[in-house]
Amino acid sequence: MKILKNPLLLVLIGLLSVSLQACKTKKAVAKPTPPVETKAEPVEEKQPAPAPEPEKPAPPAPVEKPNFEFRNVQFEFDSGVLKTASFEILDQVAREMKKDPTVKFILNGHSSIEGSAEHNMSLSVDRANSVKSYLVNAGINASNLTIKGFGATQPKTSNSTEEGRAVNRRVEFEMVK
Repeated sequence: MKILKNPLLLVLIGLLSVSLQACKTKKAVAKPTPPVETKAEPVEEKQPAPAPEPEKPAPPAPVEKPNFEFRNVQFEFDSGVLKTASFEILDQVAREMKKDPTVKFILNGHSSIEGSAEHNMSLSVDRANSVKSYLVNAGINASNLTIKGFGATQPKTSNSTEEGRAVNRRVEFEMVK
């Protein structure tokens, strides 16, 4: 066994020394790049650029004057619910009111002749409140809107036909001066 240990030890030492030589990192030496010849160009004397003129402020965009000629908002029979056609009208009303947020309006609610006077008065106030709620949700200041209910006391047309009664179920816009 002693005989095997010595040669085995020698072989082990030999392999270890060979493997250590292989593991040494080699330093890479970068070859210098040959210099690139450049032609010398004549240097021109640069003159300072003239100072830029200060920009003139753009004239303010012309403010579009609001158009407060609104159509009446229509309602269903015996209801404070807006007709679908009224949404487009109210969107236009909101756009125009936003052009001059200082203008105040009275929302005059009306109803047709059907029903009692008390019911029609309450219904006309509910209709004006519906319009006010829609406009406030569209971004109009609630303090610029006042409501009044007139019931069936101020018909726009005759209440003798259904078409006339439908026209009388409305909210009108009155600008406060």
